[in-house]
Amino acid sequence: MPVPTSVFNVPYRAFLFDMDGTILTSIAAAERVWTTWALRHGVDVETFLPTIHGARAIDTITRLGLPGVDAEAEAAWITQAEIDDVEGVAEVPGAAAFLKSLPAHQWAIVTSAPRTLALRRMAAAGIPEPDVMITAEDVSLGKPDPSGYRLAATRLGVDITQCLVFEDATVGILAAQASGAGLLIVTATHDVPIETDHATLADYDLVVAQASADNLIRLQPL
Repeated sequence: MPVPTSVFNVPYRAFLFDMDGTILTSIAAAERVWTTWALRHGVDVETFLPTIHGARAIDTITRLGLPGVDAEAEAAWITQAEIDDVEGVAEVPGAAAFLKSLPAHQWAIVTSAPRTLALRRMAAAGIPEPDVMITAEDVSLGKPDPSGYRLAATRLGVDITQCLVFEDATVGILAAQASGAGLLIVTATHDVPIETDHATLADYDLVVAQASADNLIRLQPL
């Protein structure tokens, strides 16, 4: 389905990208690790797995309120297990080429993953490392709090209202909405169609970014 014209030819100062599910797919690897963890802690896997996407591991664990569980230690275990398991991690179609086409000072990644895990998955998927990358360690509150996106804009030297956020998961979509940025929802990893008033994009082969001499970038359909 073509991207709604609401995001076409709109001038932005920067593009901000979520990572997992937006520019690369790591769902299978993440769910393998979290399934092992959930079974070890007596958490119902079927109802739990849909809640892990887009959030920091420490927030996911803390939200469960399990007695006697050290959330920081368990999050560290999750991170290392996910670093060790990148089987099946791959780019969302066209993502790497699209990112490489952007001016280096006009895009950033904002992910709920720790930096070491983010870099590991990006390398596995062939995703280029940006000049600005906001990870789990950079914020005290994870998504759906908007602070990660606002921090990325600040580090790029632009106003958040002049940014377009690329997101896929509910907590990230809420963070983008709260930040004041524009929003494009990437649906490449969605199993079922999403009902939303926001623009959607199936993959990056459907669009191109046009940069102008006045440091503005516009999204255009192919």
